[in-house]
Amino acid sequence: MNDSSLPPILPNDDSQPGEPQPIADRPAPSPEFAKIKSLFEQIQAEVAKLYVGQDELVLGTLTALFSGGHVLIESVPGLGKTLFVRTLGRILGCEFGRIQFTADLMPSDITGAPVFDMQKSEFRFRPGPVFTQLLLADEINRSPAKTHAALLEIMQEYRVTIDGTSHPVPKPFLVLATQNPLESEGTYNLPEAQLDRFMFKLMVDYPSASEEAEILKLHSQQVDFTKRLEEEVRPITNPDVVQKVISICSRVRVEDRLVEYINSLIRSTRSWPAFHMGASPRAGIALMQSARTIAAFAGRDFAVPDDVIEIVLPVLRHRVSLTAEAEIEGRNVDEELKAMIRGIDVPRN
Repeated sequence: MNDSSLPPILPNDDSQPGEPQPIADRPAPSPEFAKIKSLFEQIQAEVAKLYVGQDELVLGTLTALFSGGHVLIESVPGLGKTLFVRTLGRILGCEFGRIQFTADLMPSDITGAPVFDMQKSEFRFRPGPVFTQLLLADEINRSPAKTHAALLEIMQEYRVTIDGTSHPVPKPFLVLATQNPLESEGTYNLPEAQLDRFMFKLMVDYPSASEEAEILKLHSQQVDFTKRLEEEVRPITNPDVVQKVISICSRVRVEDRLVEYINSLIRSTRSWPAFHMGASPRAGIALMQSARTIAAFAGRDFAVPDDVIEIVLPVLRHRVSLTAEAEIEGRNVDEELKAMIRGIDVPRN
């Protein structure tokens, strides 16, 4: 797939983005949304050649990528996260990088630092491993807060500032950070400011029996993975096309009734009895943009309540915190969110 495979970003019509229209009066989606649906299905098919199952991880990561967001993944080790990111990088034609977070990792180990050039007698900036497009931040909670802080500007502003000079990271730029939910020794809690930078928190569990059997068949022959990646998985797009698709997804229509529904979801987290802290306005922005992307993946140029409901838990689960009483009673964040969502009227067309 090349740059010419997508038509102009938006068709010419008399409606304005965000202007509510009854379903019957909406024009048929333009061919570009059919192309986005086809692209999404092709990416899924290519990923499935080497990575089995974990549909929530695949959908959530692609939604975050095409929404300009980042993903926090909570899972036990050994579920193939590195394999998934490398496979995705190959399919999208994007650069892949990995940082193993440890207790002694310094901010400059992530961002890079000035080094002295002996020949020119001057300092020059040496980019760190963050200068990539798909970045796997493995076990991010094993590093202290000062190291996490190095990622804050990069995830929000897509740049690194060293000695007053800004260095942009290549786009598209997606951070997939992982943390182990079981092991707490030698780990640090991510600060709220860092958590809020992640569009989604995805929970990745063990595969089903049939999926695990398929994994054993695919990956038990000790064949070099890089060779398999080059031979079995084909690149189907490139970073320029990804950027164009991001732009198209951001223009999917969201009607006023759906905006009110999203607003009600976010504001309800602040008054729900089991929550000590509710979601910020950034959560509403993330929920609206991800609903747009889900709609585009379905080939539509307008979002519907089902698009919001499909992605609401990954958007909110890391942005709310239980009260002390709720924790003592053993309540679960996801279950409380589901109960809250059930109590909010869904807009009907």
